[in-house]
Amino acid sequence: MTRSELLKQLVQQLLAIKRPHPIRVAIDGVDAAGKTNLADELVQPVQDQGRPVIRASIDGFHNPQAIRHQRGSISPEGYYFDSFDYQAVKSLLLEPLGPQGNRQYQTAMFSFRADAPILSQIRTAHPESILLFDGVFLLRPELSNCWDYKIFVDITFENSVARASRRDQMLFGTAEAVIARYQQRYVPGQHLYLQSCRPKERADVVVDNNNFLNPTLIFLTGNS
Repeated sequence: MTRSELLKQLVQQLLAIKRPHPIRVAIDGVDAAGKTNLADELVQPVQDQGRPVIRASIDGFHNPQAIRHQRGSISPEGYYFDSFDYQAVKSLLLEPLGPQGNRQYQTAMFSFRADAPILSQIRTAHPESILLFDGVFLLRPELSNCWDYKIFVDITFENSVARASRRDQMLFGTAEAVIARYQQRYVPGQHLYLQSCRPKERADVVVDNNNFLNPTLIFLTGNS
């Protein structure tokens, strides 16, 4: 299918969800799978249907570098276990938007680039809002009960590393440095996640994004 067909079908799925609170959508997947792009692409089509959108990312909830690298800067276990503050994700964003929440939320609390906390404005969500939240490791046990719809964006690790080698050169200096980092830390960390949490089986839908222009949509039953 085309990108526009993909977006149309996903928007239809999101609009069909009925909750008395904002809809919390996880857009999960391995590194460089296209999670952020997909979340950004969904914003306008959702808004065109009259639904307010809250846009946020796991990147706003990093732990400080001292915690992220406490097992070593290239540790796969450190990547999987220590990268993010899941309690903050829940208490500042997902739970306020959930069934018992007051709808007063924050979309970030830490800048990993500055390695410092940030002050994020406290906002009040409209009850019909849809949260589009992208990031790695979103379908892990700490967050499993906080999602109303779960999307897994799937690509091969070969494509993940190839895309990252182009995207992340500003972070790591050269394509070779990016590839080494992925082979040592990120890909093994993702293997830990895939093996322990089986996110593709937990998702409501899987987007095969290996061909960006012509993705494949796979609906899974019984997970909502």
